[in-house]
Amino acid sequence: MSCAGAVASRPLWRLRTGAPRPLAAYGRRISVRFCSSGTTFDDINRAAVDRILRVDHAGEYGANRIYAGQMAVLGRTSVGPVIQKMWDQEKDHLKKFNELMVTFRVRPTVLMPFWNVVGFALGAGTALLGKEGAMACTVAVEESIAHHYNNQIRTLMEEGPDRHEELLQVIKKFRDEELEHHDIGLEHDAEMAPAYAVLKRVIQAGCSAAIFLSERF
Repeated sequence: MSCAGAVASRPLWRLRTGAPRPLAAYGRRISVRFCSSGTTFDDINRAAVDRILRVDHAGEYGANRIYAGQMAVLGRTSVGPVIQKMWDQEKDHLKKFNELMVTFRVRPTVLMPFWNVVGFALGAGTALLGKEGAMACTVAVEESIAHHYNNQIRTLMEEGPDRHEELLQVIKKFRDEELEHHDIGLEHDAEMAPAYAVLKRVIQAGCSAAIFLSERF
């Protein structure tokens, strides 16, 4: 569940670039085998993987709560099926990160109860502005997540793509689906939301704070 500094409009190709974060400074290394494929990752930096999985799990959990809030308000409107389809993909993302958390024995962030409430409130609150408000929230959040995932991809690639092949595949797939959600939001009049630029900046600032806290706590 990766936030970018907010700008009112950013070309999507820029979401595929970002400053890498070196893994070497983060701690000891481990060897882990994925149950799903039998792939073994030797010399994986444990502290870095912990941070990546903890924050991504929290982010996908928060995204699920946002869509739950939107559906509570707009579920019976014409845009309900669009939101439901995106939510279903987020459920798959969360399910996968739940599995990875067990595989790598990573504890979730202690802030999960907080993200539960805040995520739902953000989704419902923006949906009360109408479908445009809900889609503006989607654009802001999904752009931030995609940018964050991109930074993780660059970091893992620098560490060694062969060591992280399956984890990279997961993050890349989810990043691309977040970008699809971003585009869907724009196609459904996100930019027509009241005070769109301000709303987007505020939401993305909140995403940045959520990422910072979830990585560490």
